[in-house]
This record gives sequence, structure tokens and C-alpha cells, in this order.
Amino acid sequence: MKRKLLFGVLLLIVAAAGLTVLFQKQIGERLFAQGAASRIDNAGLDLGDGLHLILCGTGSPLPNPDRAGPCNVVVADDQAFVVDIGEGGARNLNLIGFDIASLDGLLLTHFHSDHIDGMGPLALFYWTQGSATAPLPLIGPQGVERVADGFNAAYALDHGYRVAHHGTDIVPETGGGLRAMPFAIGEQPVVVLERGGLRITAFRVDHDPVRPSVGYRFDYKGRSIVISGDAARSPMLDRAAKGADILVHDALQPGLVGAMTSALEADGQANTAKITRDILDYHASPEDAARSAQVAGVGRLVLSHLVPPIPNAFFYPAFIGDAATYFEGEITVGEDGMVFSLMPDTSAIKLGKRL
Repeated sequence: MKRKLLFGVLLLIVAAAGLTVLFQKQIGERLFAQGAASRIDNAGLDLGDGLHLILCGTGSPLPNPDRAGPCNVVVADDQAFVVDIGEGGARNLNLIGFDIASLDGLLLTHFHSDHIDGMGPLALFYWTQGSATAPLPLIGPQGVERVADGFNAAYALDHGYRVAHHGTDIVPETGGGLRAMPFAIGEQPVVVLERGGLRITAFRVDHDPVRPSVGYRFDYKGRSIVISGDAARSPMLDRAAKGADILVHDALQPGLVGAMTSALEADGQANTAKITRDILDYHASPEDAARSAQVAGVGRLVLSHLVPPIPNAFFYPAFIGDAATYFEGEITVGEDGMVFSLMPDTSAIKLGKRL
């Protein structure tokens, strides 16, 4: 009896497999249509009033299939700003369900390639998804005009093709590209925007020889987020982060980078090994970031722009190193898709994941 039952089950499996192969095209079309409708219907990201941080990229120039280049979004009620846009950042924003057309601007901390090489797709989505009639505002320190001009020139032919193909109702000719909004930065912090209860302050950081190089602080309804950009530890950053709820700090683990350098040298890749040695002096270690967080009295430290690439969470303790001995608060190793929500009239920080 058991053998007959088993034989019957096997026949059903074989028959089902045969039918699947026979009707694979039709099944695939139906499943795709259902999946597309479901994903589009559930794509919206409703955060509510408060101050929110979305990590749309936590990687570095070193290849990592699980992390886009540096990318952050700060949302304050109906205002939203991207801070840096590395490769893959715009893709992640779409996957997260963020409405790129709703952006108020893009802020750059500095002009290293890995912080700007996602600008083209971001500006394109801003234009096409919302039929924007003006370019995406690009806010940054002196020199940001050259960056905007270069990207606009590179995408000029593409701009013409899209207008000709889709029409000006969908892609207005006056939209597309980037509009530079530079600010001067010296030793003192500078308020670069203040409206609707949101204040954005830029402050200089130590990323020599990269100058200008800044971080940003966002204050809204009693909550605050600080993004370091790329920075070695410095008193400037410690002061700017004073009392912040969240400090997002770049982090390089020297011990792990040293192991990578040794492997590169053993493989004869002298050029790349030289680069991995050079980067040690202008990024903070997790321990340095923890010291800054403690001195500034921040609520939570979020490590991002992770160097070297971390294969998975098993390696987080090795990456964090001794950072927990220097900071009494919570340390989070940032991952693409993390969403931190800071609501008014509370000190709580809610963490979610969208990827």
C-alpha cells in the first residue's frame, strides 16, 4: 500500500513538472504580472512626521555585491534630501519604495568619485518619474558647480533623446540634469538650509588632501542626525555631533584592511596594495568613530561606508573591533535598506529594514 502511494505521489510530481515545462511561458507571464502589480502597489514608503534616516548605500569603492556606494536619505515630514549618491544608490531607493521625484535636493560631502557616481541615475529618475520642470538641486561646497556642469554635459545627448521619444508632457525640456547651489565653508559651521522647522548645517571635516570636505547635521522638532561624510577623527566633527540622536560615521577597520593589503601584495597587485595602505590615514576606524560618539554624547552610532567589504554579519564583531569599549551607546553596522525613525517628543529610535 505504501509503495503504491509513493508511486502515485511520484507520478503526480512528474506530471506537474511536465505541465510546468509545457506551460512555462504562460505561467511565467502570469506570475510576472501578478508580482509586478503587487510590488508597485506596495512600493510606497510612508514614514509620517518626524526625522528619518534611510541608508541607501553603505559600501565603498571596493566591490561588494550587497552594498551600494555611499548614499543616505534624510526625511523631515514632507522634505527629503539625499546625502551623497554612490553607484547603485538610486537603484536601492527605487527598490525601497522611496519617491525620488519628491526630493528637495542632493547634498554632497565631497567630490570623490564613489560619492558622486550615482548622480546620473538619480537626476534621471527625479526628472522622469515626476515630470520635473527644473533640474535637481545640487547643494555642496565650493567646486560643486564643476561637478554639475560635467554631469550635465555627459547627459546632454541622453536628454535630447528622451524628450524626442517621450514628449515634453512626460519629460519637460526645462527639467533633467542638476542645478548647482554652492556654499562657502571655513572653520565655522554654516547653515545651508532652514525651512519648515528643518535646519541643515554643514561643517568641515578632516579628509585631507580632499578639500573641501564636509559633514551635515539635520535638526528637526528636537531630533537630530549627523552624517560625517568621509572623515578622520577631529574636534570639528565631535563638536558638530554634540547631543545628536544618530551619528552616521564612515568606518575603516585597519586590521582587516591590513590583511587585504597583504593578500594583494602576495598576488602581485602592487598598485591596489598601495591604495589600501594610503586610505588608512583619512578614514576613521570603528574605534575612532566610537570615541567621537562618546565625546559628542550621541544616542546611537551607525557605521557606514564600510572598508573593507564585509561578506556578512558573521564578520561584524571583527569589523567593530574594540569600539564598544569607547562608546556607551548602541553601535549599528549599517546595511543597505535600513530605516531609522526619530519621532518628535521622544528619545526613541525605531529601526526597520526595506531591503
